[in-house]
Amino acid sequence: MPDMLDRAGLSVAAPLAAFVEERVLPGLDIEAGAWWSGVAAIYARFAPQNAALLQVRDDLQAKIDARYQAGGAVDEAYLREIGYLVPEPASFTITTENVDPEVATMAGPQLVVPILNARFLLNAANARWGSLYDAYYGTDALPGMAVPGGYDPVRGRQVVVAAKAFLDQAVPLADRPWAELADKEPVLRDPAQLVGRKGESWLFVHNGLHIEVVVNRDHPIGRDDPSGIADVILESALTTICDLEDSIAAVDAEDKVAAYANWLGLMTGTLEESFDKGGKTITRRLNADRVYDNGLTLPGRSLLFVRNVGHLMTTPALRLSDGSDAPEGILDAILTSTIALYDLRKLGAFQNSRTGSVYIVKPKMHGPAECAFTNALFDAVEDLLGLDRHTIKVGVMDEERRTSANLAACIGAVKDRIVFINTGFLDRTGDEMHTAMRAGPMIPKGEMKTSAWIKAYEDRNVRIGLAAGLSGKAQIGKGMWAAPDRMGDMMTQKIAHPQAGANTAWVPSPTAATLHAMHYHQVDVFARQGEIAREAIPSLDALLTVPVAPGRNWKPDEIRAELDNNAQGILGYVVRWIDQGVGCSKVPDIHDIGLMEDRATLRISSQHIANWLLHGVTTPDEVDAAFDRMAAKVDVQNAGDPLYRPMHGHPESLALQAARALVFDGGAQPNGYTEPLLHTYRLMLKQN
Repeated sequence: MPDMLDRAGLSVAAPLAAFVEERVLPGLDIEAGAWWSGVAAIYARFAPQNAALLQVRDDLQAKIDARYQAGGAVDEAYLREIGYLVPEPASFTITTENVDPEVATMAGPQLVVPILNARFLLNAANARWGSLYDAYYGTDALPGMAVPGGYDPVRGRQVVVAAKAFLDQAVPLADRPWAELADKEPVLRDPAQLVGRKGESWLFVHNGLHIEVVVNRDHPIGRDDPSGIADVILESALTTICDLEDSIAAVDAEDKVAAYANWLGLMTGTLEESFDKGGKTITRRLNADRVYDNGLTLPGRSLLFVRNVGHLMTTPALRLSDGSDAPEGILDAILTSTIALYDLRKLGAFQNSRTGSVYIVKPKMHGPAECAFTNALFDAVEDLLGLDRHTIKVGVMDEERRTSANLAACIGAVKDRIVFINTGFLDRTGDEMHTAMRAGPMIPKGEMKTSAWIKAYEDRNVRIGLAAGLSGKAQIGKGMWAAPDRMGDMMTQKIAHPQAGANTAWVPSPTAATLHAMHYHQVDVFARQGEIAREAIPSLDALLTVPVAPGRNWKPDEIRAELDNNAQGILGYVVRWIDQGVGCSKVPDIHDIGLMEDRATLRISSQHIANWLLHGVTTPDEVDAAFDRMAAKVDVQNAGDPLYRPMHGHPESLALQAARALVFDGGAQPNGYTEPLLHTYRLMLKQN
């Protein structure tokens, strides 16, 4: 355990104090004593409020549990009676100002990246631009695959044909298809689409997104092309969320400092990472802006958000005057905003926000009172740092049932700073299960995506956001495509997100961002939002329909398959979290398909088994048997990892113990969250 130092009555872990006082504040010319005093004042005011809000969560859940156990209806009337549902606010329009165009007026992909992995961070930040040729060549977005062992000319020709077909759609020529353009200036159907040049290369714009057609007759591809076209570069990941939450394992001061240090490197522009690739040392740095011959300059990097943790967790990196661990979300708000001063004051090598804003995504808030708390906290942080009111913008994750059911009031609570709402199937389903844990046995996970409440949830989110005036001022987002190796399926399915009126959606990699960007050329999202805004907001009835299966005749094979699927997903994720501190990675599922997993997947799987145990669909012995079978499978799936610690036949494995605890203690976890148990077991491992 690190030494704890006194700072304005707070006990601060020595590594955190040193980071703040030696690496953050000096470059900002902020006096450490005054800053710590301001931090202490914020904690004195907001820590008790934070605790009170968490108590409200527990009280509401206790009332809902008791109502189910008594056989009463947990309907809209009852939820209003207990204060779970609040009155709908009068019609309003958000007033957020100084929002960068990537958020307000552009539509395109969004990356979410674990902030502890510097290489991934840099790749994501640099994913603002991506090669369509590379994205097509190396994935199944086109039928077939390249023959290994060097460049495959057959695959190359297939890529060129597909890329030029895309240009025919997005930037059509006046007199011929792109495939027939031969060594001459393209004549566009709409000449206004040509907005810049770089040498012989052309820069076009369509649906607000840029397309650079690279002409290089000395390039191995360009020299064989009739027009010398060597590549097609798409403006891809407009925004990136640098994640302090579900995709990382940060349990102590050491972890938190590493996370904050990477955010500092992004804000100063100094972050870099070297690694070996093919026997050569490669160093990643942030990309410079793109400058064209007519003087046009376009950002070379994604606009960066930072996702703070929610209201639940505390951190041992800082302790309050009573000796208790401090609410972690408050520390995140203060320190990520302080670090962002490097960008606001233009002290870094690059500029993130060109409108002078700080973008913080706030997850796992339950209802409008918690949103109002965040708004007041951000006010206080702005006062501490001498910032104008509403400099700090907020993204509201619509991933908890009480937020979904009160979404208009939640938006209203942050209407002067909101820049983002989105839906997240996994966390939202986990909260659905936990809130209605005692309503009955839940339907299998595979049936959740077609259940009544899911469609109502997705539709209400967009329509409520549009009614509140988010279009043209903020992002309305949709969730992650989790299978990075299945780009063909993504290209077929994920166009549904812009068609649904979402002006951003999450993708698992820079390559996926480039491919998904094509969907925003196919769909004019803002026109689509205009159409949807005229539609009625679905009622609460469908949203409040609990996905239970009372009286279902569960077949033994069905139960075993569902248990195996859940247990394998839990173990495959937890073993990396506990043993290696990896919060997000490509984890093979039960069918050996690699899926990008974070804690949201874990929440739904653990809550599902806990629910089935509670209602007698399965037994503890059957669950343990599933864990035993799946531990053996996960061991095999990770056999090539030298850092992996086997679980099968190893009851001492802390990862295996954590997985069991997530299920057998799942019903008692606050709102079904996995963080408290994961942190406990990870700290046990780190301290051994």
